Amino acid sequence: MVKTHLLLINDMCGYGKVATAAMLPILSYMGVPTFNLPTALVSNTLDYGKFNILDTTDYIKGVFPIWRELGFSYDAIATGFIASERQARLISQYCREEALGGATIFVDPIMGDEGKLYNGVTPATIQSMREMVAVADLIYPNHTEACYLTGHTFNPEGVTHEEAHKLLDKLRAIGAKSVLITSIPVDGRHCVAGYNHTDDEYFLLDYTEIPVHFPGTGDIFSAVLIGHLLNGDKLKAACRKAMDAVYQLIDLNKDNADKNRGIPLERYLDIL
Repeated sequence: MVKTHLLLINDMCGYGKVATAAMLPILSYMGVPTFNLPTALVSNTLDYGKFNILDTTDYIKGVFPIWRELGFSYDAIATGFIASERQARLISQYCREEALGGATIFVDPIMGDEGKLYNGVTPATIQSMREMVAVADLIYPNHTEACYLTGHTFNPEGVTHEEAHKLLDKLRAIGAKSVLITSIPVDGRHCVAGYNHTDDEYFLLDYTEIPVHFPGTGDIFSAVLIGHLLNGDKLKAACRKAMDAVYQLIDLNKDNADKNRGIPLERYLDIL
């Protein structure tokens, strides 16, 4: 059986299991041949308060012509952290080209959380992410990111079932085919809200929140989700498996002394 070849476009962290450093071991364990293109080199997780970041846009600009000349292509592309508006234009154009050849495009529009944008994220960044969303087969913003992408007012108390439905439709209107909104309270319950375009299904999946913070849990969710989708699961089932995996990993590591480095994934790959 020929496996789907995936290109992972995300930042690479030196100290900490986040972004590419978190996703690669998971996808490899799940049997997905995974290649990578770093959008930035980051010294350590941002949770430590001090860090150094190298934007790799000039490197990326030189990579795509070489890959085209060599005839490299991918069956699927997953994008995460985008370092600049210029970088977003390069990557979105490349995704469009690969999509014409049949590639499936997954976009995690990383911009913020808990109602706030991350440091350095600007209105131009939000517009760039809308460009990425427009080329996507599946996007999975969190509640905060969904609100910024659509202009919807963020309410920390959450939304009603009807409002969740409307927010999914607003994201679809930008261009995404299928949509998940993670970490969104719906009628008082912690949920992932979803829409699957292949069967025109809206759904809500509940989860139990563990009140500890680890960087990289969104990347873990993304990797497990993509792994199951590329291995043949439908969206709702793959989402449930990804949610359960994140819950188990947080539960197993909730007493770790230094949570800023993320979850030591290699010890727990067998639960995926």
